[in-house]
Amino acid sequence: MSREMYNISSEPIMEKSNSRTEVVLLACGSFNPITNMHLRMFELARDYLHETGKYTVIKGIISPVGDGYKKKGLIEAHHRLAMVEKAIESCDWLTVNPWESKQEEWVETAKVFRYLYENLENLSNNEKTSSAQRRRGKKRKIEEKDDNSLEAKGAYGADSPELMCLCGADVLESFDIPNLWKKEDIEEIVGKFGVVCISRHGSNLEKCIYESDILWKFRKNIHLVTEWMNNEISATKVRRALRRGQSVKYVIPDSAIEYIQKHHLYDPRSEDKNSEVILAPLQRYMKESNSSSVQC
Repeated sequence: MSREMYNISSEPIMEKSNSRTEVVLLACGSFNPITNMHLRMFELARDYLHETGKYTVIKGIISPVGDGYKKKGLIEAHHRLAMVEKAIESCDWLTVNPWESKQEEWVETAKVFRYLYENLENLSNNEKTSSAQRRRGKKRKIEEKDDNSLEAKGAYGADSPELMCLCGADVLESFDIPNLWKKEDIEEIVGKFGVVCISRHGSNLEKCIYESDILWKFRKNIHLVTEWMNNEISATKVRRALRRGQSVKYVIPDSAIEYIQKHHLYDPRSEDKNSEVILAPLQRYMKESNSSSVQC
């Protein structure tokens, strides 16, 4: 298959900087805890998009999932949020958004994208105008908005940058797991926002896209980025090392290590958290599926 088919260009297309589209990268996930690879993903994605000559990345947003996600070993959201804040203190273009993490119930990723896109300020490297001037018109609450009512890109104003999903290969591959994602949410995230996906050793993302009708339909919106310096950092392995009292220095930010030690996080008991609870999306979508079957 051709590289052009997946927006993978062997040579960067150079264009005038003033014709580039401004982009904000959004990464959603557990960040349990945040690792150096999480941060490196942003750097890789920014380099790739800049090298196309089509985009200028102006901001990166990290959105930790809330406690309602019910993932095994998921520590409290306020701890994960604090570690992310400390990890990005020295970075001038990364930020963390607490909205998702503060919701009592699990919020679908598509809704997080809608919320943050509607609230994007007119980000620019050279101007700081009043946010009140940039947020005109009535603002609808995300809970009242229909899942399929998201307007096309740019509908909130010509000054708004594009919002793209930043993820690892495991997220793209997870789209095929039954009851983990709603079909319409995948279509919204990939079709209306776009995805920048970072490869990992052993993954075959081209095959993943080919075998998925939804991903194939929106393949032009999927940017595959190869990480040539393989670094298989896993938050699961980090937690295992922490439980065993082993060093994780140079694997996660020093500030996160200090926070973990200060608050005595990630002991054997913490990994048992939610061990007997079904993951929130599986609970919700299995229930909806069963309900639909009964009605039929």
